[in-house]
Amino acid sequence: MERDTVFWKIADGRLPPPECAKTLGIKFLDVDAACGRIEVAFEAKADFLNLAGHVQGGFLAAMLDDTMGPALVATLDPGEFAPTVNLNVQFHRPARVGPLKGVGRVLLRGREVCQLAGELTQDGRVVATGTATAVIRKIGVENSWSAATKAAALSP
Repeated sequence: MERDTVFWKIADGRLPPPECAKTLGIKFLDVDAACGRIEVAFEAKADFLNLAGHVQGGFLAAMLDDTMGPALVATLDPGEFAPTVNLNVQFHRPARVGPLKGVGRVLLRGREVCQLAGELTQDGRVVATGTATAVIRKIGVENSWSAATKAAALSP
């Protein structure tokens, strides 16, 4: 496994994470690419609160996406990426300002389609769980899906 990809440079602190991940306060705690498992930390800020004083669900969903996605991305070859095409989130209890921990797992890694699962905890209690489907793609390579999408957009 190549540890000089953009993901590993971010996980190792050689590159900063994307701005969206920085907003969530992401920190990589443990990455086991061989097992398709990752642990990350997030920091919920007061800016994330809804009118009830709890972390708004969209931020929790983004945290889950940034937990499950990297569990898969850590397994990819250079030149590959894996966008999330479906994200399902279940909210179990309100989250507060402060640290949260995410654990993500690759449940099924096919040649292209992958199934992921994750959970967010705060103070040892489950706040939200999720599942996702991601599709492995080559960066900069035309694939049949993108070609079909472009063709459909051009037709009257």
